[in-house]
Amino acid sequence: MNLSLDLALTLGFLLGLKHATEADHLVAVTTIVSEQRSVLRAGFVGELWGVGHTISLLVAGVLVIVLEVTIPLRLANALEFAVALMIIFLGGRVLYLALRGQRRVHIHRHQHDGYAHTHIHFHEAEDAHLASSATGAHQHARLVGWRPLVVGMVHGLAGSAVLTFLVLTEVVNRGSRALGLAYLLVFGIGSICGMLLMSTLISLPIVLTSRRFARIEVPMRVIVGGVSVAFGFYYAWTIGVG
Repeated sequence: MNLSLDLALTLGFLLGLKHATEADHLVAVTTIVSEQRSVLRAGFVGELWGVGHTISLLVAGVLVIVLEVTIPLRLANALEFAVALMIIFLGGRVLYLALRGQRRVHIHRHQHDGYAHTHIHFHEAEDAHLASSATGAHQHARLVGWRPLVVGMVHGLAGSAVLTFLVLTEVVNRGSRALGLAYLLVFGIGSICGMLLMSTLISLPIVLTSRRFARIEVPMRVIVGGVSVAFGFYYAWTIGVG
């Protein structure tokens, strides 16, 4: 028994909302949102991610549904691996921008019982000293436009193989290419709304904390960057093992 048109499109929108909450999507967007000091700009980041994601899905949909191009599994895995590398890069960038130019940050090297180790130390204000002559992270806020858009496009390409396969199944059942493209469009709109909501929610503790407790702003960004890098390596490992 085939689903009705309205139910199929509603399902596509709901799946798009859910798709925006996947771990790799949230980690990537969080690294960008962590640089924002405005909830409005953070929501804009999520919206741009969704737009880029939808563009990639529609392009893939045209190739698969209209031109009947098959996306090889090897290419799909390569795109997923590219997502992992991108997450590592975004996390590393957050770490770099958070630490450079910070007078309260210093890298200490200690030796205990013949073993040396290095760690990041956050000074009190009276003991602060310059770690680098470079400027802080927020001068790069002007780049907020293209980064989430590109990140969303990469995520869209990486997920296009599975999504277009599902759409093709519906196309076969319904016998309509237009329905397949409409499903992808509605799915994309759902992902835009979902990431707009998630990025706004993610930004609330970051923005409020940075405004009220300036001392923990840098450590918070270091944690976000470190988690992103760790997740990127884990994601790459799962793809390789899989």
